[in-house]
Order: sequence, then structure tokens, then C-alpha cells
Amino acid sequence: MEAKLERDLTAADYIAMFRRRWVLIVIFALIGPPLAYGISRFLPNRYKSHTLVLIEPPNVSESLVRQVDMASVGQRIVSMQQQILSRASLESLIHQSGLDSGDQAKESADSWIDQLQKAIEVTAVQPTLETGDRYLPGFNVNVTLASPRTAQAVCAAVTSMFIHENDRMQQQHAEETTQFLSAQLVQAKADLDAQDGKLAAFKGRYIGSLPDDEQTNLNLLTGLTSQLDAANQALARAQQDKSFAQSMLTQQIAAWQATQSGRDPDTLEQQLATMRSQLANLELRYTDDYPDVIKAKADVAKLEKKIADTGEAKPVPESSKSPKAAVEPAQITQWRAQIHTAEQMIAEKTREQEQIKSQIGLYQSRVQGSPVVEEQYKELTRGYQTALDSYNDLLKKRSESAMSGELSKEQQGEQFTVLDPANLPDEPSFPNRPLFALGGLVGGLAVGLGLAFLFEMQDTSLRTERDVEVGLRLPVLAMVPAIGPVAGKKSNKTAVSGLASTGLGLNAGA
Repeated sequence: MEAKLERDLTAADYIAMFRRRWVLIVIFALIGPPLAYGISRFLPNRYKSHTLVLIEPPNVSESLVRQVDMASVGQRIVSMQQQILSRASLESLIHQSGLDSGDQAKESADSWIDQLQKAIEVTAVQPTLETGDRYLPGFNVNVTLASPRTAQAVCAAVTSMFIHENDRMQQQHAEETTQFLSAQLVQAKADLDAQDGKLAAFKGRYIGSLPDDEQTNLNLLTGLTSQLDAANQALARAQQDKSFAQSMLTQQIAAWQATQSGRDPDTLEQQLATMRSQLANLELRYTDDYPDVIKAKADVAKLEKKIADTGEAKPVPESSKSPKAAVEPAQITQWRAQIHTAEQMIAEKTREQEQIKSQIGLYQSRVQGSPVVEEQYKELTRGYQTALDSYNDLLKKRSESAMSGELSKEQQGEQFTVLDPANLPDEPSFPNRPLFALGGLVGGLAVGLGLAFLFEMQDTSLRTERDVEVGLRLPVLAMVPAIGPVAGKKSNKTAVSGLASTGLGLNAGA
């Protein structure tokens, strides 16, 4: 045996082994099937009831009414399976199915619960690769029990529990989601109102200085600047008109007074008044460096010197002045009226100028403070927009959750539909006696082959030249074939003695 294990066995060696031990192998192969079949006859029968539940998508399109997000169908089925296989659910199932009455009442409730937990099997139907859809199309419910009718009843009851539990879970999830979203919506509404109040108070405080009013303020500031320029020009014209009217009034009064006193109106005094009036008009229009102003000043100074030299510029005694003794001419009255009108215009334009300056200062302060106000306004607006978006999002989700709950109540959402009702098994699913017989045949062959190989490994006979070379570790010089059955023993002795005479150390006992 040790010698045979030292070399590798070839296919020819295995074939030779099979030829020598085929009887043993065939015997065990023939004994195996009847023995296994007989054993299967003593095993208790188990009947399997099967049902197929189809998972139908919602009847209303997802684009119209969005379903409330739940766990995947596979996770829900596992969760429902754990709930259904719980002790409380199985006790209710045992009572509804009548397993605790009649002949079946011999077993205790605990025993039935253990049996049902092992007997109920739920397997998912995987989507086909051709469709490319990951959505679970359905699942199988299998119940294996000793009684076919009991297996059918329990399978139908478990399927009904799955359908009822799915509807309950969908409605409960939708209701709980709606309640949660409603509570969150109340808080979001309070936050939105608070942000709205802050924003309204800020707008009331900084009205006219908001970022949206910046361009308006700039436009108004430009218009007020133009109005101020126009008011300044109108004020300058009114002042010029007043100065001119005053100058003309002075000339007219001097001429009239001269006429009243019997003097020549065209006196040096009259000329001096006229020149002074002209100088005043020039000073209103031009600066002191202007040539006409310089010349007018020189003329006035020259005339004043001349009057001082001649003595004609002596003041008229008060007793001789009686301007009110006679009626003033119409021209003097007109010039006085023009002066009054010019004074009113000057006062009006001065007030207008002050008002415009005040408004310009107001709008300038608004424009200058606009960056600070804009920063605060953006912060408030950002908080308000965030609160508004959160409120609108929660409002939308609550509406979707409420509609999803209504769909579940009206059986329009995702539904479990029984495609194949629970069947009444005609034959037991266990034990499968043909399969047991086939297993016995395979087992018999395995045992026969194993014993044959074991016997061959224990056999130390040298049957071939290869066995002799491996066993004796010496080369074979010659082989003497067996002549016949009768002379077999003698031939073997002759071959052994011949080998011994070669001096290779081979003896008969080997």
C-alpha cells in the first residue's frame, strides 16, 4: 500500500480498479435508491401553498400627485414580514384560521407560533434584466405545513395581512407626515411674520433711502440742482431789475425835484446820479477788474470832484423840499411799482432757493447713507426670503402629503394585488421521493466507489511491471508470463527463482 501511494495513479489504474471492484460498486448503487425511498416513506409529509402578490404602481401619475417618500418596497416588505411574524400577529392568525380548535388544538400556541415562523417564507420577485427597471414587481408568499388546507388558509391569511398592512402603513405615514409638516408650517408662519414685521419697520424708518430709491434720489437730486440753478438765475435777474428800477427811480425823482425847485434838470448832480446808477448796473454784471467798471468809477470820481469844486452839489434845504406837496409823476409811480415787484420776486426766489437747498441736502444725505441702508436692507431681505421659501416649501410638501393620504384612502396609490391566489397543494412538497431515490443512487455510487478505492489502497499485490519497479525500487529485467491456471503457482515460483538468480535481491516472499 505504501508502495502504491508513492506513485501517481493514471487513468489506466483507475479503470483497472473499476474492473476489479465493479461488483461492489454496482451492489451499493442498487441498494441506495430503495433504501433512500424507504426512508422517505417514514418522513412526515409537508405541503407548500404558494401565492404571488403583484406590486402595482399608483394609478395617478407621479408628475400630477407626488407620493410621500417612504422606504423602498423591499425594505417595507421586510418590515411588514417582521411585524406579521411577531408573536401578537401570529396569535391572531392562529385564532382566525382555527388552528386552535378541532384536531389541530392538540398543539400549543407556542408550538404553532414556532411552526408558522419557520413555515412562512417571503421572497421578492427580481425585475428582469431586459426591462432595465429597478422597481420591485412583486413578491412570493410560501407556507409549508403538514396539512394542505391549513397551508392554503395560512397562506391566504398572510397575503391578506400583507395587503392590509401596506395600506395601513401608507395611510399612517401620510397622516404622520402631514401632521409633522403642519406643525412645522405653523412655526415657519410665525418666523415669516416676524421677518415681515422687521422688514416693514425698516422700510418705514428709511423710506426714500432704500436701495430701490437710489436711482430715484439721484434723478431728483439732478432735477433739484437744475431748479436751484434756475432759481439763482431768476434771483439774479430780479436783483438786477430792482437795481435798474432803483437807479431809474433816483433819476426820475432828481429830475422831478429839480423841476419843482425851478432848477435845470440837466445839472451836475443829475449827471452824477445817472452815472452812479450806471456804475451800479455794471457792478452787478461784471467784476471790479472789468474795463467798463473801471471807466465808470473814474467818471463818477471825476464828476464828484467837479461838483465839489463848483459847489453845485450843495444840499437843498429841507424847507425847500416838498416832494409830497405835489403829485408825483406817473413814471416815478411805475418805477416804484417795479421796485416793489422786484422785491417780491427776490423774496419769493430766496425762499424757493432755501427750500431747494434744503431738499438737496435731504437727498444728498439719502444718497450718502444708501450703502449702509442697503447692507442692512439686504440682510433683512435675505432673512425674509429664506423664511418665505421655507414656508412655501413646507406648504407645498404638506399639500402633497395630504393628497397622497387621500390617494391611499381611495385605493389610488401603490397597491398590493394578488395575482395568483393561494393554491391547495395536491402533492407534498416534502419529501420528494423521486429526488430521494436519485439521491440514494448517487449516495450508493459514492459509497461503492469509496469502498472500492479503500480496498485498492489496502491491496499490496504486484500486478504490473510498474508496481514491481515502484515497490522494489529495482528495474525488471524479464517477466515470465503465466502459462495457465494449473501451472500458475509453479510459474510464479519459477519466475521468482529466476529473478533471484540475477542477484537483484528479489525473494519469493516479496
